Amino acid sequence: MSTGNKGAIGTFLEEIDWVVYGIGLGVSILAILALILSPEASRSFINGAFSWMTGQLGWFYLLTGFFLVVFGLFLVMGPWGNIRIGKPDDEPEHSFKSYFAMLYSAGIAAGIVFWGPAEAISHYTLYQPPNNSPLGGAEAGTPAAAVDAITYTFFHWGISAWSFYVLLALPIAFFAYRYGAPLRISTVLAPFLGTDNLDGALPKIVDILGVFATIGGIATSLGFVGGQFLGGLNYIFGIQTTDLLTILMITGLTVAFTISVALGVEKGIKRVSNFNMIVFFFLMVVAFVFGPTAYILNIGVESIGAYVGNFIDVSLYTNSAGFEPAGFVGAWTVFYWAWWFAWAPFVGLFIARISKGRTVRQMVGTGVLASTGVTIPWFAALGGSSIWMESNGVAPIVETYNTIGYDGLGFPLFEALLPGAAGVFLMLAFLVLVTTFFVTSADSSTLALGMLTTGGKRHPSTINRVIWGFTMGALASLLLVFGGANALQTASVITGGPFALVVLIAVWATIRTFRQVKPTFLTEKEVGDSSTEIDPSEGIGPND
Repeated sequence: MSTGNKGAIGTFLEEIDWVVYGIGLGVSILAILALILSPEASRSFINGAFSWMTGQLGWFYLLTGFFLVVFGLFLVMGPWGNIRIGKPDDEPEHSFKSYFAMLYSAGIAAGIVFWGPAEAISHYTLYQPPNNSPLGGAEAGTPAAAVDAITYTFFHWGISAWSFYVLLALPIAFFAYRYGAPLRISTVLAPFLGTDNLDGALPKIVDILGVFATIGGIATSLGFVGGQFLGGLNYIFGIQTTDLLTILMITGLTVAFTISVALGVEKGIKRVSNFNMIVFFFLMVVAFVFGPTAYILNIGVESIGAYVGNFIDVSLYTNSAGFEPAGFVGAWTVFYWAWWFAWAPFVGLFIARISKGRTVRQMVGTGVLASTGVTIPWFAALGGSSIWMESNGVAPIVETYNTIGYDGLGFPLFEALLPGAAGVFLMLAFLVLVTTFFVTSADSSTLALGMLTTGGKRHPSTINRVIWGFTMGALASLLLVFGGANALQTASVITGGPFALVVLIAVWATIRTFRQVKPTFLTEKEVGDSSTEIDPSEGIGPND
């Protein structure tokens, strides 16, 4: 063994928080063994857990999501928006273009590519909202059903989703760059315990919950993206999906983001993120220009109106009147909300990691409003095109679903936009985009897992991140092979549910912290008066 290898292994062993790392990795290995040794029992547990959590706790997911949106909008428009993340004279480390590209790519972008052409057509023809829903009741395949379908995609992927990430990131970034607290999830406890008391049992429990949520969230995404890649190979080249090919495909994706891990944030995540946004906007513009442009504009505008006008009702709709709490709302909205909670630890940590020097308004505005502003045109263009093409017999969208499933729905859409080789090029570009978007999400997740399992180290070792990458790849492969899409959904719901409490603690921490900041600091001027500062070694008392 070379000296360099000894040095790398030594660094890895020295940096590890063995409690968080051991429990997180140990439970992951147990889950992998359970899927291999007892697939039937595992499948039964997965289905039962999904039904119970969506049916009994759906109201909690929905209520929490609505509250996060309200608080996020307050931060953007309220007096705390000018507080700087870091010292008053700190400047942003990244240009706005790169900052937004990394934030968006690390967020829900891989899922957006997957569901862009698929979700709206599903609500339009396959799995419609219930009749008593604020956005339901229209007959399948009608113009009214099309508006409802697009509106629900806006709702599922709009400001609600992005609020989960940014509101967790905010107190972590503030305490990390203002007071030197560690970059880990348990830093949300700093206002209550103090920055010098974040190594006890409670902070470790919070970080362990973050590890579990991250593993479940990224394994779900890796499974979906791997399935979509296989669906593309099937549709374009006629290659049939097998269990072996599924495992090989996810292994290949794991290797791809491991290479990005080795390159680091500047050469890895930033470069791939900027590439992602170029391809993303290219495909969106192509779908808009060469697709049913007038229809996209009409249905997009009408759906935005329905989204805004019905936002409160839809946010709090549990389908209790339908006596089927685990039906449409459980399978779609509650699943999505749980997925966002599962992604919140690593996306939140990554957003905190790159937000030094930004103001609260810039951070929340970019992460919630700007991200939603890009997401809505994407779903309008791809979702609207899917509905129009299916309704007019231009592309076999539903037929493709019946033969391949959700994994293949983007490919007939792009094939129909342009003839011949140009259509094949668009399908391949779509395949590349879902892959590279996932690489950045997986890269940021291994960075977050590395920070969580090293006590908040901002540059965890490559060995640490590679181990987590292959662990998540193995778990995703087995979930997809032995349990299918239901197993992937359940992984997010089970691991993301408990983390909803941590996000609420983060909001509480933000409120208690920012209430103590003097108005003079809101102008971002250095005051120089210790009375304006929070003592980072002590928690904020309830009567302060």
